[in-house]
This record gives sequence, structure tokens and C-alpha cells, in this order.
Amino acid sequence: MSQTGVRIAAVGHYAPEGILTNEDLEKVLDTSDEWITTRTGMKRRHVSSEKQATSDLAIAAARIALAKTSLTPADIDCYVVATVTPDYPFPATACIVAAQLGASDKAAFDIEIACSGFIYGLTVASSLIRSGIYKRIMLIGAETLTKIVDRTDRSTAILFGDGAGAVILEAAQSDCFLSSELGSDGSRPELLRVTAGGTRYPLTPAAYEARDQFIHMEGREVFKFAVTKMISATDVALQKAQLQKTDLDWLIPHQANKRIIDAAAKYLDMPEEKVIVNIHEYGNTSAASIPIALSEAVESGRIKSGDIIVFVGFGGGLSWGAVTWRWAA
Repeated sequence: MSQTGVRIAAVGHYAPEGILTNEDLEKVLDTSDEWITTRTGMKRRHVSSEKQATSDLAIAAARIALAKTSLTPADIDCYVVATVTPDYPFPATACIVAAQLGASDKAAFDIEIACSGFIYGLTVASSLIRSGIYKRIMLIGAETLTKIVDRTDRSTAILFGDGAGAVILEAAQSDCFLSSELGSDGSRPELLRVTAGGTRYPLTPAAYEARDQFIHMEGREVFKFAVTKMISATDVALQKAQLQKTDLDWLIPHQANKRIIDAAAKYLDMPEEKVIVNIHEYGNTSAASIPIALSEAVESGRIKSGDIIVFVGFGGGLSWGAVTWRWAA
């Protein structure tokens, strides 16, 4: 294959119809709309129905992305889903997505690195295309986090929502992938994890009674970690791309907390109008948050050809990452 670069050919996103507002949470928790908004920037979250699994959201987003091209599912060489809420422990959700789209013979795999999933996935998928292994890859960040949230825990119940964002990556003569910086620290998994359900702590009746099947987070520690790593990862990614902060047109961060986003943007000297934020509508959708934000920004016409973007995120692992990208229409 003569092409050695990669570009994003199309984007799409999907959010379920169910809505959970701050006012709804006021009725069941010791909280208020003002408290939630001030501390997180969140107003609403989309909530999947009992019958909707993560693959359903991923398939919907993928179809929307495909509809913006002349491609069929069979034209995609590989399907990658970033998620921590898979349909099953195995098989991979990506296999289900590919099959339901009508491409069951294609390569497919999941990436499970929590909210950093899209950043890791973008790096891996771009590398597979730039190396010539595949021509086109469908990368989807999809989550149904409301299914693993403890509704009695105010510290986490207010944060998470469901959704999916998809990008179609394809080989191109001009390379849009400028750099990547990934990292992790697994020394303190207790700061952000679902304790029970794996081989370390199986989901026993005792674990179920302790509500260990739900998300647990040490908020203050994660906040400090997030701000530090988002800033450092962006710095390194820009350095690798031989760019300065002043070269940056857009910052598309993981939508976890408005105060975290504001702190990172302030350090980068990014004006508010150059930072893509939609946390008020979706809450934290983990691996889906960045592709959803990208899809909305592209649909609105905000992102133009030639713009320099940094995608940056952090999450369980603990993990973090940033990708520098030049947009090509």
C-alpha cells in the first residue's frame, strides 16, 4: 500500500433516549442541582434502557458514522471498541458489533483502559493503518456506566452517563497523526475501580452485599492525578509533534469534571471557546466522551481542515494519554 498516513474519514455518535437530570438526583440523594453543577459542570446524563447493552450503543454510533460515507461495513478491515462495560466478559464487544453490522469475518477486539480508552485506541488503530496492516478501522468508544453505578453513593451516582462515539480511520497520503503520549500507574488500583467481578475478587454473595460490583472512586486523589497528567501528557504530545501551545487550535479533553478541564485549559492558555466541552449534557461517559465531543464539534462546523487538535484523557489504571492530530476534511 502506497499510503503511509492516516486520517479520520467520518465521525458519529449516539446517546440513549433516557435522561437523568440533576433534579432527578435531588429526589433520591442528599444533593442539589447547584451542588452538582458547581463541582462537576454536569446537568444531565443519558441513560440506556434495561434492554440496551453497550454493543447496541456502539452499533448505532457506527451506523451514523458509516452513513456519512459511501462505505459499507465490509469496507472496514478491523473493528475496535474501547469500553469497560462490555456486553460480556468475553467474547469481545467488538466482535458482536462487527457481526451485527454484517462484517462478522473482520478482525475485532476490545480495549479496556477505562476513560483513556479512546486515546489508547486512536494510537493503536492509527499505528495499524500507518504500518500498512489495515486500510480502514472503525474505532468506537462506548459505555453503559449507569449499569455499574451505585445509586446510593452520592460521590459517583451523579457523575456517569451512557453513550457511544465512533470514528472511521483510513489510510491517507497526508498523515494526520502527529504524536501520542500514553502512560499508566497500576500501583493504586483502589483509587478508581470496580472491586468485584474479576479473578482477584470474584463476585461472591458477600461482595454483592458489600456493593463491590459498582464503581468506587477516591475523588480528591483522582482529581489531583487528573489535572497533573492531562497537563503533562499534553505537553509531551506537543513536544513530540514539535509544536508549541500556541499552535493548538482545539483541546478535546475527556469529559470527567468541568473543574479539571478548566485547570488544564488555563495552564495551556486555551481560551474557553477553543475547548470542546459537553459535560453538561452527557456527564462522564468514559471511553465515549472524547469521540462524542469530537462528533458534535465536527457536526457543528467548528473544526476546520488544517486545525491542530489535542485529544487528552485519564482514567482507571490509573491511566492517561494525549494524541496530537491535524484535522483533514
